[in-house]
Amino acid sequence: MKNNIFQTKTANLVIARINQLSTETKPNWGKMNGAQMLAHCNVAYEMVYTDKHKKPNAFVKTILKLLVKNKVVSDKPFSKNGQTAPQFIISDAKNFEIEKKRLVDYVNQTQKLGESHFDNLESHSFGKLTAEEWNNLFYKHLDHHLTQFGV
Repeated sequence: MKNNIFQTKTANLVIARINQLSTETKPNWGKMNGAQMLAHCNVAYEMVYTDKHKKPNAFVKTILKLLVKNKVVSDKPFSKNGQTAPQFIISDAKNFEIEKKRLVDYVNQTQKLGESHFDNLESHSFGKLTAEEWNNLFYKHLDHHLTQFGV
């Protein structure tokens, strides 16, 4: 994947795309509105930066590593209307501006910490990941949903 969320240029481009969103922006597919999509994207960062989400037990983590990890951390794009983990399902109302600010802050924090911070860092669900796997996880998820909303 040529885009690297750890590089300032890519992070700024992603943030510019996020800033193109408004409460009126409609998805090209899927059921989430813009605020829910932003909250959904924030979950990946909450799993890194907070203790908000319960970590899976050893058995579940093994299953996730075997069945889900490669889909999430490879550079192959996500398909439309794909299945998502329960923690990522956002069905309640969210505040668009709050979720947007949180996501921009997470992208900036991730870029500032950089590749070396993430290389070999333990993930919430998949064990230790390389910097490239972290980049794929972060960038392709954001790109997928920003494309979903046409930005």
